[in-house]
Amino acid sequence: MTVRASRVLRLIAIVLLGGVALAAQSQPPADSNYVIGSGDRLRIAIWNQANVSGDYAVDGDGSFTFPLIGRVVANGLTVSGLEGELRRRLADGYYRNPQVTVAIAEYRSQRIYVMGAVRTPGTHPLTGTMSLIEALSRGGSTTADAADQVLIIRTPNAQGPVLPGEDAAASVVRVDLRQLNGGQPTDVRLQDGDTVFVPRAGTIYVYGEVRRPGNYPIPEGTTIRQALSLAGGKTEFGADNRIHVLRVVAGQEQEIKVKLNDRVEAGDTVVVPERFF
Repeated sequence: MTVRASRVLRLIAIVLLGGVALAAQSQPPADSNYVIGSGDRLRIAIWNQANVSGDYAVDGDGSFTFPLIGRVVANGLTVSGLEGELRRRLADGYYRNPQVTVAIAEYRSQRIYVMGAVRTPGTHPLTGTMSLIEALSRGGSTTADAADQVLIIRTPNAQGPVLPGEDAAASVVRVDLRQLNGGQPTDVRLQDGDTVFVPRAGTIYVYGEVRRPGNYPIPEGTTIRQALSLAGGKTEFGADNRIHVLRVVAGQEQEIKVKLNDRVEAGDTVVVPERFF
């Protein structure tokens, strides 16, 4: 083989491999355990049978029409289950050992609800591999006053978002946002009808000799020292030894002496008085 012929063959191989890579990238990600429902759009490929390969929409009755074999019920089948069903029916007098691949081109039958302290609350399609972080990103991410946890509220046959306390039969899974942001894995798998709810953090009011008095959202476990930092720190006139908290206990406001490492509670007013001299 000449050097020129060898170069030509290498060029052909590169082009072919590039085409395969582009084709793989064009395929939507598939989750073999995703349960298909009405409205989903399927991308079905039969090896070496381009004339029947293509996109097929699942109708309202949960089925779709496929060439040669007619109506196929997809509703309730997983992606891998539908592959097996098509393989079985196509092998019955049409193709010899058909190689069938099914992917979800558009997820439409399953949905989740992202609510609470997110920028764009609403309804979003549930993809087969959607993570909790991805669900929160669909909601535009959390707002500045979001708490450090996410509630996943799950109730049978949910027809819309379910807020905390609305359904006594609902199960609630709590996930620490700090673990998610730190890249820690979570075994929570979202399901059709789940409500992802981000509560708002409790707030405190910092008053007196601080640089920026006002209301501030606080994560759980915030200390007096951290509360003062949120307010820009105390001024040069602030009294370290007389900082106190106004807290409502059993309906009555109480004044509580605190140290810098004590924790505040939602609703507290942290008061930094002026020093005497």
